[in-house]
Amino acid sequence: KKKKKKKKKKKGERERREMTKGTSSFGKRHSKTHTSCPRCGKISFHFQKKVCSSCGYPSAKMRRYNWSNKALRRRTQGTGRMRYMKSLPRRFKNGFREGTQAKSKAIAGAEA
Repeated sequence: KKKKKKKKKKKGERERREMTKGTSSFGKRHSKTHTSCPRCGKISFHFQKKVCSSCGYPSAKMRRYNWSNKALRRRTQGTGRMRYMKSLPRRFKNGFREGTQAKSKAIAGAEA
């Protein structure tokens, strides 16, 4: 039976192994799998699958799951401009009236 001889390391020399999942592997990462999504604008649109991992584009319905409350909060009602919704309380208070002109304060003060 032959015994294998171990190589003696010089002082300050490290053992070099290429079978790592860490540092040496990270240098080889230069291809992109995701790009920006046309609908949500996040870098979540998968090149090969042609599907956004965030909003589910190109499907007509937005992707949403109740197991991710934070994700729902980020894109729920009230996070955008709310062009229609922001004027609703005021319009409701006045009975959704349209096409009328407010009386001028001078005339309204004289009547009272």
